[in-house]
Amino acid sequence: MSVLNSISNYLRMIKFSHTLFALPLAGIAFVQALPYTDLIQSGAPTPAFFWMLLKLVVAMAALRSAAMGFNRLVDRDIDGRNPRTANREIPSGAISVASAWGFVIASLAIFFAVAFWINPLCALLSPVAVFVVLGYSYTKRFTFLCHFFLGMAIGIAPTAVWIAMLERLDALPLFWSAGLMFYIAGFDILYACQDHEFDRSAGLHSVPARFGVTNALFLARACHLIALSLFAAAGLEAGCGAVFFAAIAIVAILFVIEHRLVRPGKLEQIPIAFFHINASISMILLAGVLIDLAVRA
Repeated sequence: MSVLNSISNYLRMIKFSHTLFALPLAGIAFVQALPYTDLIQSGAPTPAFFWMLLKLVVAMAALRSAAMGFNRLVDRDIDGRNPRTANREIPSGAISVASAWGFVIASLAIFFAVAFWINPLCALLSPVAVFVVLGYSYTKRFTFLCHFFLGMAIGIAPTAVWIAMLERLDALPLFWSAGLMFYIAGFDILYACQDHEFDRSAGLHSVPARFGVTNALFLARACHLIALSLFAAAGLEAGCGAVFFAAIAIVAILFVIEHRLVRPGKLEQIPIAFFHINASISMILLAGVLIDLAVRA
């Protein structure tokens, strides 16, 4: 196996493209925390600005990689039995179990090292973050609320960035984190509709398996409505202007389109909703924050 093929397998295993969900919201927290730091002086970023940015990106990438690798390890037998996931890297043999464990352990080591490098509070909270993001992998075995645990695991990103930069907790990052949690949970419910029959037969728990596809689609819509409201609340808390709320309107339209695409009898359109609509929402919110700041400056 060539080095490029090996790297490609690991990137597929950790779903690297899915960073489009959390990373832009973490970027928003970074931008909105900056005025409370000394990382910008005389209108220009200091060397500490770039160091902090590097540490945050590496920590997020390492923890997310560990979480995805751990999830694939924990679910490898289940994935192997599900026709939709049987070709994933571990069940298919593209990545060995031992190699995957080595990848997870190395990723966790990097995360802990960077957390200690950032500040003592991050070091203290790092085991909590690991518990949350790795613990999600077991939730489908005992509760249909697993989608919300996934949302929480991903949703801690903005709050974690805020704590790393300011060593305190405020309302603003909590709005972003809660919005991200419902945003992720809503789409994960949609995504789980593809496997509702398999989940039932395998004794796994999910909203579609427990309540049926129609009810699951309704709950996914409710989650995205709550997410939109929380994103708007974050904008109000941050004092954002008209440009940001125009971005919120665009996101609302995209949610409507997404839920028009994915409906009973149209579950085959879930990949379209993901790759062409859902993955752009976080980027639109980040662009709205940045452009709004530029306009108001």
